[in-house]
Order: sequence, then structure tokens, then C-alpha cells
Amino acid sequence: MTTTQRIFDLAAAAPASHGEDLVLLLSAANELYQQGLQDLHRDMAARLGGLATADLMLAADTAGMPCDPSQDRDEVILLLALVEWEMTPAAMAYAEMAEAAARRGICLVPEE
Repeated sequence: MTTTQRIFDLAAAAPASHGEDLVLLLSAANELYQQGLQDLHRDMAARLGGLATADLMLAADTAGMPCDPSQDRDEVILLLALVEWEMTPAAMAYAEMAEAAARRGICLVPEE
């Protein structure tokens, strides 16, 4: 089963879950979200690693995230991966799930 399908399954189960069960689902989906981002970052680093710095900065600007020339190449590649990842169905399903859980008072960030 793919990361996307697993996130979809967790998101589908979330509306019927409450309390600690919802926290567990959200936590599992968050881990999958992070795994998906890491996988895409690794792929993107391999794909873009040979680009000239100017071309990498142009790609970032084209993606809507202007970069400062002092930024590290790896950081720019990570930001590009994040922009691409956030447009995937898996990331969108996770974001919707997290927003719905937050409206119900469930969040992974502990209260102070």
C-alpha cells in the first residue's frame, strides 16, 4: 500500500474517530506525511543536484518562492520539494484531516 493510500485511509477514518483515537490517527498520518516529504526531497535532490545554482534559484522563483542568494542549495531543494509535496493528493488529504481535527479541538502540538 502506498503512502498516499495509507493517508487516504486514515483521513477517511478520522471523521468517525474521537479523542485519543483521533490523535493516534492524526499522528500516524503526520508520520506518513513526513515520510512522503522526505522521499520526495531525496528524489528531488537527485534530480536537481546537478543544476547550476542560478538555475536552482530560477526554479524556486518560478515555483513562487523567491530565494535569497545566500540560501544553502540543500535548503532551496527542500523548499522546492515542500512546494511540490503540498500539491500532492496525500498532502492535501493530510492537511484537510489536520484542519478538521483542529476544528474539533485535536492538535498534535501540545498546549503550554
